[in-house]
Amino acid sequence: MTHATARRAGLTATQFTRRAHLSVDWTSHVRVLIAMDSFKGSIDSSSVAAAVAAGWKDVRPNDDVVRRAMGDGGEGTAAVIAAAVEGSVAHVIESVTGPDGRDTRGEWFMLPDRTAVLDLAQMSGLPLMGSLDPLGATTRGLGETIRAALSQGATAVWICLGGSASTDAGVGALRALGLKATDCHGDPVGEGGIGLSGIASIDTRSLLEIPGGVTLLTDVTSPLTGPSGAAAVFGPQKGASLGDVAILDSALAHFAEICGAPPQLIGAGAAGGTAYGFHVAYGAEIVSGADRVAEITDLDTGIASADLVITGEGSFDSQSRRGKVVGSILDRAERMGVRGAIIAGRILHDPGTPHVSLTDIAGSSEEALRNPSIWAQAAGSRIARIFHGP
Repeated sequence: MTHATARRAGLTATQFTRRAHLSVDWTSHVRVLIAMDSFKGSIDSSSVAAAVAAGWKDVRPNDDVVRRAMGDGGEGTAAVIAAAVEGSVAHVIESVTGPDGRDTRGEWFMLPDRTAVLDLAQMSGLPLMGSLDPLGATTRGLGETIRAALSQGATAVWICLGGSASTDAGVGALRALGLKATDCHGDPVGEGGIGLSGIASIDTRSLLEIPGGVTLLTDVTSPLTGPSGAAAVFGPQKGASLGDVAILDSALAHFAEICGAPPQLIGAGAAGGTAYGFHVAYGAEIVSGADRVAEITDLDTGIASADLVITGEGSFDSQSRRGKVVGSILDRAERMGVRGAIIAGRILHDPGTPHVSLTDIAGSSEEALRNPSIWAQAAGSRIARIFHGP
């Protein structure tokens, strides 16, 4: 945190310097920042933040509670960005290709500067699969949605990459945007990750132009291939067996060989390699989704003016402090000397800070998922009691 940020937060340089060494008087009025990610497949970030705030207020009604919806490139991040940028407009395409080939809706947001922002998970995400198909699932609907945005005047594109159902290196989306991927006979290859292994050549000359470029918001740093790559780490979540993982990793390596760009690029494995495909085709920049959202929402100013920051996500695990929004918020709070606390659907790894699991207080994950607002409010009350003065 800089002194400029401290000034925006209403802190003098002396207050900023001493803040980490001051104890909060919890018997008096305090300021709480509730900055939540979505609980994937359960409740969006704005709703869970509102529920936690209500729970806190039940116990400590006189505190100043500020809510921030957050995201890190995963499900719901596009809506968080649009809500934070005044003048953003939502758009819907009634029919695009879902990850399993069935029709689904495409959604995106136009920012005032003509940037289109969209979540890959919305039209190409794992929950849309009728049945898991790790080898054949496609990102084609992502490309169709981008094509629609460009036709309506978008000049730049931000893609939030979390939650992909496929491991096709984004080739499905790129083909919808004009990429030609052909086999040794000059015929188009099949959809999905399995189709990558048959590519003999790619032709980018017919790609739609995106004059303002493409930015990829991701919450992972995985390379394209290898033991920490797209297939090995995320393939099993998409239904891939050990044999499928080997096939997909080999197909991704083959695609990288055709493209010529190094597969070990940090973040290239995001969304089943979609980051790699768009980086190769459009020169897309791969950025931390958590950092981009923090910048747009002026998160540092909110943290600097708080006595406590509560953050959380659906599942807090060993990956949560490695590029995820919750880890980013905790790190920022620690650097500023502000206490942090965690509320999550389930907690699988000790965050080293006060925490409450919805699954624990609800009695089961099924009940927590069935009534997430109720249990998030209960969790907010429980956290408030932890910090409640005598």
